[in-house]
Amino acid sequence: MSKGVKIALVVVGVLVLIAIMSFSWFRSGFDNVIKLDENVTSQWAEVENQLKRRYDLIPNLIETVKGYAAHEKELFETIAKSRTQYFQAKTVQDKVKASNQLEGMLSRLLLLREAYPNLKANQNFLKLQDSLEGTENRIAVARKRYNDSVQMLNTYIRTFFGRFFAGFAGVSSAEYYELPEGEQAVPQVKF
Repeated sequence: MSKGVKIALVVVGVLVLIAIMSFSWFRSGFDNVIKLDENVTSQWAEVENQLKRRYDLIPNLIETVKGYAAHEKELFETIAKSRTQYFQAKTVQDKVKASNQLEGMLSRLLLLREAYPNLKANQNFLKLQDSLEGTENRIAVARKRYNDSVQMLNTYIRTFFGRFFAGFAGVSSAEYYELPEGEQAVPQVKF
């Protein structure tokens, strides 16, 4: 074998090695952005799962409280309206808005127990309240996990190569689940 053929084989070998490494790098980056995007989707599904659990508990809680607080009709109507808005929402942002509106109303509803001593002793109310409080904790955990996933995706997309892979895969940044400023204050119940 001549020296020229050996050099040509080495060059071809190096080019093949570079091509294999480039393909491996490209596949790894592409797969990473897809995994991050799917994780965001999965975490949002868990948020929705917990929100649905909350919305399934609400009618039972409302029926239990109604007998004790008939004059709080507006509160119950607003809760029912928020629940309906959530299920009619088409986008994540609309669902977040409906969920946030409901959170303030639920806080008021749970504070009714202070105004109605007999309600505090009602076993059905206490069981439903415990279930709702547990669900609220689950929602908080699911919301945090979703936001963590959004942060990972958005951080990756902002990197030089991440932007390239995200554009190639058709993945865009995701929105955080944030509470509006008005919802961050402790709700007040007034009679």
